[in-house]
Parts: sequence; C-alpha cells; structure tokens
Amino acid sequence: MNTVNTSKQNQTEITLAVPEQLKAQLPLSPQLAQHIAHQRQSIQDILDGKDHRLLVITGPCSIHDEKSALEYAEKLKQLQHDVSDQILLVMRAYIEKPRTTVGWKGFLYDPNLDGSSDMQLGLERSRALYLKIIEMGLPISSEILSPMATAYFDDLLSWGAIGARTSESQIHREISSHMPYSIGFKNGTDGSIQIALDAIQSASHSHQFMGLSQSGLPSILNSAGNPKAHLILRGSNTGPNYALAEIEKIKVKSQMELPALVIDCSHGNSAKDPMQQPEVLARIVAERSHSNVRGVMLESHLVDGNQKISNNMTYGQSVTDGCLGWEKTKTLLLDTADLLRVTALKRSA
Repeated sequence: MNTVNTSKQNQTEITLAVPEQLKAQLPLSPQLAQHIAHQRQSIQDILDGKDHRLLVITGPCSIHDEKSALEYAEKLKQLQHDVSDQILLVMRAYIEKPRTTVGWKGFLYDPNLDGSSDMQLGLERSRALYLKIIEMGLPISSEILSPMATAYFDDLLSWGAIGARTSESQIHREISSHMPYSIGFKNGTDGSIQIALDAIQSASHSHQFMGLSQSGLPSILNSAGNPKAHLILRGSNTGPNYALAEIEKIKVKSQMELPALVIDCSHGNSAKDPMQQPEVLARIVAERSHSNVRGVMLESHLVDGNQKISNNMTYGQSVTDGCLGWEKTKTLLLDTADLLRVTALKRSA
C-alpha cells in the first residue's frame, strides 16, 4: 500500500489493492461458487413465483464487528433448518452505511470504529467475513452504495439492494445492470414509486458505462442488463406502504403490473421503530395471498435497539439503525413459518 503526499492539494492518496488482487488473496473456491449460484437461483425462483417460500433478508442494519456478525449468522443458520419449508433466509450483511449528512460510513470504510478510515483493512476484513458466512451455508446480501466497491464483492453476494436515496442515480442503475444477482430498488424517501420503476426498467437493459475493471483500470463496461431487478417498498417520510390497500393504490397509479415485490419492514414502514417490525410482517403474511409479496427485509441483531460508538459498547447491538433482538427475531420467524404453513394447508384443501 503506497502513500503519496500531495502538499499542493493538502491531501493524502492511498492506493488500494485492485479487485483481482483481493480476490486472489481471499479466493472463492469452485465449490462455494457453485453454492452461491444455487442460492441466487433459489432467490430468483421465489421472486418469479416458482418457489412458494417467503424470502426473508434479515440481519444488522450495518455490520460493525466480525464476532457478533458470525454469532448472528450461526443462529440464523440453525433457524433455517426449522423454517426451510416456508422461508428462505438471507443474511443482511451490509458493510456500507448511507449517511444523510455525516457519520460512521460502515465497516468497509472504518472497520476499527475510530475514525482511522483504513479502507484497505476494511476491504480485507469485509471479504474475509463474507467468505466465513458463506462457508456456513448462508446466502448474503448487501446494499450497493459505492460503485467502486462492487467489483470486490460481486462474486459473493446472492442479493443486493439499491437504497431510497440512490434509486434515482444513473450510475447505480448501470452498475445494477452489470451485477449477476437479483437487485431490489427501493421507492424514494418521499414515497415515489416511479423512481424505483424507472430504475428497474433501466437496470433491465444493457448499458455501456465507465467503471472499474477487475485489474483496477478505468474501463468501458458492457452490461447485458439485469433481468432480476425488482421493487422494494420501504414506506416514506409520511407513512407506510406495505398494506394491501396501499399496494393496490400503487398498482392503479402506475397503471402496470408491478414487478416482484419485497417489503422492507423497517424504515418508513415501521415509523423507524424496530419493535414495530413484527406487526408489519404479520400484516404482510396475512395479506400475502392477495398481495403476492415475495419477500421481506428485517433489521435484526443479537440485542434490541441501537447505541452510539464509544469505548464501552454493548456486544451485538447495532451502532446505526435500531434492530430487533435475536430472541424476538427467532420467535417472529418461527411464528411466521407456522402462519405460512396454515395458509398453505388452506390453499391445498
């Protein structure tokens, strides 16, 4: 890693390892690559309606330490055995945190949580952590935030999201058209669905755009288009949009058949109160036979709530958005699987 002082600009430039170097340092085995391909197809089958199960993307708002993330992953893996007939669990493994103004930007940028912003270390530790979670057998997901970061992890993710603030971004639409996994676009923070629908249409088509090659060079990237783009309803600043009545209004207003639907049970749909997520999910499951919702997102960690970064932090508690603790999450997902089984029995009777 080379440091070059540029006194005229009063800046420090730090050269990072290029994607192919990091992938060689922390390689994905052929066996795990096949496993990821199978996980990606399973997710797409659910979104296409070929698999009746509910897709559940659950995990911390943002990962901030490996130990608690791996403990959460182990618990999630054990739970998957109990709900696998009705639910496909995908671990939310977000390493970037979008900020409205300023603040801790995520494990990728500041893995030491001390403002040192050692991004080379963040890249290495993030990829190493992802590989450990995948080795457990869990599919992982993350938000596409920095286009520069995508090439370091594009072989590992099974699902990705574009946030409410970036769904309107042309470069994020182009990057999404190039990714080999399912991508969900969130509606805008003001509730605008058209932003996400336009993004889905754009990402579904091929593009030529400037980007980073695996060798780290500025390149013209040619994308084939992502046929796996879909819609995430995350509520808005003025209220939720997860209920069947709201979904029907969106259909009427858009005058089209909506793409596959995933509902974010947090953010605007829970009034930013993580303890309301079970109520949101229960409503979604009750109305699912009519709404055809394919998946949901939960913000969940080992301990309820959230905390500020400090020298005396609670282990397993989010340092960004508040989360539902593990015991509540486990009960919620077990109960959800039971409700889905009852619905399946009624459907087959």
